Amino acid sequence: MTTTTSSRRAGTATASPRGMARAGRLHPIGVFILLAGAFLPIMDFFITNVALPSIDASLHASASSLELVIAGYGVAYATLLVLGGRLGDRYGRRRIFLGALVGFVLASLACGIAPGVGALIAARIIQGATAALLIPQVLATFHHVLEGERKTRAVALYGATSGIAAVVGQLVGGLLVSADVAGTSWRPIFLVNVPIGMVVLVVAARIVPSTRSPHPVGIDLPGTVLFAATLTALLVPLTEGHSLGWPWWTWMMLAVAVILGAATYVVEKRTERRGEVPLLPPSLLRLPSMSRGLAMVFAFSIGFGAFMFVFALTVQNGLHADALHSGLAILPMALLFLAGSLLAPRILIRFGRAALSVGAVVQLAGLASLVTVLLANWPHVSLWAMALPLALVGAGQSMLFAGLFRSVLADVPTHLGGIGSGALITLQQSGLALGVAALGTLYLTLAPHNIAHAFAGVEYVQMGIVALLAVGVAALPRLTRAASDTAPVAGA
Repeated sequence: MTTTTSSRRAGTATASPRGMARAGRLHPIGVFILLAGAFLPIMDFFITNVALPSIDASLHASASSLELVIAGYGVAYATLLVLGGRLGDRYGRRRIFLGALVGFVLASLACGIAPGVGALIAARIIQGATAALLIPQVLATFHHVLEGERKTRAVALYGATSGIAAVVGQLVGGLLVSADVAGTSWRPIFLVNVPIGMVVLVVAARIVPSTRSPHPVGIDLPGTVLFAATLTALLVPLTEGHSLGWPWWTWMMLAVAVILGAATYVVEKRTERRGEVPLLPPSLLRLPSMSRGLAMVFAFSIGFGAFMFVFALTVQNGLHADALHSGLAILPMALLFLAGSLLAPRILIRFGRAALSVGAVVQLAGLASLVTVLLANWPHVSLWAMALPLALVGAGQSMLFAGLFRSVLADVPTHLGGIGSGALITLQQSGLALGVAALGTLYLTLAPHNIAHAFAGVEYVQMGIVALLAVGVAALPRLTRAASDTAPVAGA
C-alpha cells in the first residue's frame, strides 16, 4: 500500500497536467484551476454590494431594483444548483463545467455593458443560473478523481475558498469601483470575470479530466420549477412591495408562495414514493441532523446575506465612504473569517458542539459592539472604530459556518451524501437571497429616517437569530471526526 501511494505521488509530481487528465487523474494545478472557477461565482453574489450606490447613480435604479440585482442572482443560483450537479453526473462534469463557464463569462460581459437596470437584473439572473451549473462540478470532480490526503486537502481548500470569497467580494468590489477604470465606474466588477474566466476555460479544457456518474440520478424538473416559483413568489413582493406601497398583488403573491410551497412538498413526496430522487427528498429532510441543521443554516444565511448588504450601504450612504474604503472596512472581518475557517476543523473535533455555541456568542458580541459604536458616534464613525467588532463577527461566523455545514450531514447515509449536500447548499443560497430581500427591505424602509437606526434595526433581528443558534446547536448531532471530515458535494 505504501509503495502504491508513493508511486502515485511520484507520478503526480512528474506527469504533465495534460497527460494526467487523459489518464483520468487531476494534477495539483488542476485543483487550483477548478477552485478559481468556483471562486468567481461565489464572490459575485457579494461583489455588487459596495457598487450599489454607483449603479444607482449610473442607471437611476430604484432601491428595490438594487435588491433584485443581488437577490435575483441568488434565487437562480439556489434553484438550479442541484440540477447542475445532476446534469454533470449524466452528461459529464468537465463538459458542463466548461459550458457553464462560457455562459458565466458571457453573462458577466452582459452585466458589465448593461444599458439599464432591467438589463442588468436579467443578466444577473442568467449569471446566477450558469453559476449553479458550474459550482457542483468542482466538488464532484474532487470527489471522484482524488483520493486520501489529496482529496481531503482539496475539499478543505474549497471550504476556505467558498467562505472567504463571500467576504473578499466586497473588498475587491471596492477596489475596482474606486479605480474607475477609463471612467467605467462599477462595470469592471463584472468585466473582470471575462479575462479571468477565459484563462480558466482554456487551462481547464486541457488539464481537467472528463468524469461522469455510472448511475446518474434523474432530473426532477417539476420539483425544480415549483421550488423556483416558490422563491420567486416570495422574492418579488418582498423587494418591490415597499417602493410600490404594498399593492394588493404583492399580498396575493405572498399567499401564492405559501400554496406553491405546499405544492412543492406534495410533488416531492409523490416523486420519492415512485422510487425517483426529488430535488429536496422529504425522507432525507426528516433526518434529525437535516431537519434541525437546515433550519439553522437557513436562518444563519438570512442574517449573513442581510448583513453584507446593509453594511455596505450604511458605510457608503451613511458614513459617505467611497467604494474603496467601504471594501476595506470589511477587511478585519475577512481576515478573521479566513483564520477561523482554517482553524475550525481542529477546534470542532476537540470541542464539538460547544465550539458552535462559543462562535455564536463571539459573533453576537461583535454585532452588539458594532451597533453600539455606530449609534454612540454617528455620523462620525471611523473605520478603525469598527475594526474590532467586525473581527469578532468574522471569527464567530467562521465557526458557525464550518460547524453547521458539518452537522447537517451527520445522519445522512454515505450514498446520499451528494443529494443531502445539494439540499444544504440550495437552502443556504435561498437564505442569502431572502435575507437581502426581507431584511434589506426593512433597512430601506427605515433608512430615510435614520441610517444608523436602520442598520441597528436589521442587526437586532440578526442578533436574535444568532442568539437562537447559540442555544439551538445543542439539538444538533455530536460532531465526531467522521462528521467533521464530511463536506458538501453537490451532485456527487
